[in-house]
Amino acid sequence: MNLPNRITLARICLIPFLMVFLLVDFPFYPEPLHFGSFTLPYNQLIAAFIFIVAASTDGIDGYLARKNNMVTNLGKLLDPLADKLLVTAVLISLVQMGKLDSWIAVVIISREFAVTGLRQIALLDGSVVAASAWGKLKTVVQIVAIVLLLLNNFPFSYTGIHVDEIAVYVAALITIWSGIDYFIKNKNLLHLSKA
Repeated sequence: MNLPNRITLARICLIPFLMVFLLVDFPFYPEPLHFGSFTLPYNQLIAAFIFIVAASTDGIDGYLARKNNMVTNLGKLLDPLADKLLVTAVLISLVQMGKLDSWIAVVIISREFAVTGLRQIALLDGSVVAASAWGKLKTVVQIVAIVLLLLNNFPFSYTGIHVDEIAVYVAALITIWSGIDYFIKNKNLLHLSKA
């Protein structure tokens, strides 16, 4: 197994740890961090760190695979799977914690299923649905929104502006638009077969 695939597997292996820190209420956690009126539990801080590390490996494994001519079928399978598992796990955890409305999680996860299905249809047709600029922007905005939610809107909590909530709604809108964009650009894959 090559290095990019190992990095991708490491990203998948971080997901259970992330969820444990978010969802398990250990009695040994110290008192939350306090900075004036701002409060941040240590478990969320650790989870945010794990999420940032895991999310950052997405670009690294792809870059290494392309640069060193190490692209494999296993990598093509694992990389998008790791991305979807990571985001889905965090979104569901945030819903469980009461920090994210369930409809937003459903919108984001549904879009991922829909685009994955489109990619499967493309493979059956012998083509590839490449990542679009909207898809890449969607990923960045989702990561920013998730990190802000995990950090209780830090550093914007002092301004009184709920940047985390704004980022979540922007992520939802860009997620919807990027999904629509994929289907518009690849509508030829959805032609109905003639009897």
